[in-house]
Amino acid sequence: MSESETQGTRQCVSCGIQVAGMNAARFSCPDCGETIHRCAKCRKQSNLYECPDCGFRGP
Repeated sequence: MSESETQGTRQCVSCGIQVAGMNAARFSCPDCGETIHRCAKCRKQSNLYECPDCGFRGP
């Protein structure tokens, strides 16, 4: 579990903003299963993300 998950905060892994209460996506990393959060803006722009645990990168 990543540090942000243990603290109970949800941040976009692409831009770092708090996504609590926003139209954000939550999904599991394809490689390690860690929960990843992304804001609507980064999803729409297809910004790259990196898993904080294993380093997997995706669009």
